[in-house]
Amino acid sequence: MTAIHISAPALTLRAGERALQHIRNNGLQPTDVHLIPGAAGGPKALGIQGLDMAIFGDWLPRTPQPRSLVGASIGSWRFASVCLPDPVAGLRRLGELYTAQRFPKGITVAEISRRCAHMLDQLLDDQDQSILDNPHYHLNIVAVKSLRLLQHDHPSRLGLGLGGVIGANLLGRRHLRRWFERVILHDQRLHPPLPELQDFITSYVSLNCDNLRPALLASGSIPMVMEAVRDIPGASQGVYRDGGLLDYHLDLPWRAPGVVLYPHFLDRVVPGWFDKALPWRRANAEQIGDVLLVAPSPTYLARLPYGKLPDRRDYRRFVGDDAGRENYWRQAMANSQRLGDEFLELVEKDRLIERIQPL
Repeated sequence: MTAIHISAPALTLRAGERALQHIRNNGLQPTDVHLIPGAAGGPKALGIQGLDMAIFGDWLPRTPQPRSLVGASIGSWRFASVCLPDPVAGLRRLGELYTAQRFPKGITVAEISRRCAHMLDQLLDDQDQSILDNPHYHLNIVAVKSLRLLQHDHPSRLGLGLGGVIGANLLGRRHLRRWFERVILHDQRLHPPLPELQDFITSYVSLNCDNLRPALLASGSIPMVMEAVRDIPGASQGVYRDGGLLDYHLDLPWRAPGVVLYPHFLDRVVPGWFDKALPWRRANAEQIGDVLLVAPSPTYLARLPYGKLPDRRDYRRFVGDDAGRENYWRQAMANSQRLGDEFLELVEKDRLIERIQPL
């Protein structure tokens, strides 16, 4: 008897209770999606490039309508790329520019910041106004205003401050109020799709050509890796850093009709960057009720080189071998086309509900 070979699923699909009910009753159409979150995660974004391309380059454009994109750190850079005139070309450009960054051993924090700012200039290519005027997408960038010792870039003071953050976070996320304020820099045509937030002091700043690049750079400025961005135009004076420190996977009370489509690196939502090592720190079940999370499956990941998506540790893994790292990352991006193909097949054949598990 001839063996029947069924390819293992490339995607894991998880949905909140309301999203699951919606898809069970109605399936999922592009018209159902008004909001897409984008998590922090550095090079992991390259590993889902194909999924992004399928969603933003094929599926959503079938029904053009205004949609809010809310990103922290690399999530905001992904979405700025999507808001360029050609989203697929923008995502490819982001992947290539990011992959080509080389940080030799001993490089200073100041030099890393300078190179990242240059990469951002290359990515946007003087098309800032096109991003802000995109007729279909409204960009929202999440950053944090740093308080107390986190206002310093000096390693000893900043290190002490980060130690304080770790201790405060172990006691409970609410204690991070002493260290961070949330800042959401948003498309001035539309307020972010959120109610009035009570967990942390949150300020809202309209995006324009003067603050778009500082906002994007701040949103990805990891402490001890990059310098903070100071005094973003339009925001209060202060020191701004990576939005993922507070909102790693954007565990927020979304307020948007339909289903919140979340292309993600993981099959779960981790509230803050400092919660990564705390398995008991989970997303708020009510807040993720409308979310459909789409992520690489364990089987897919196991078949990648090194059994994982690209990540920042690869700079150490491949120290002295930039060409090897770049080849690995490009291979991960090429493989990720399978993620996009599978997503399109599932929505086109109305088979999502067969695969969804509770989030």
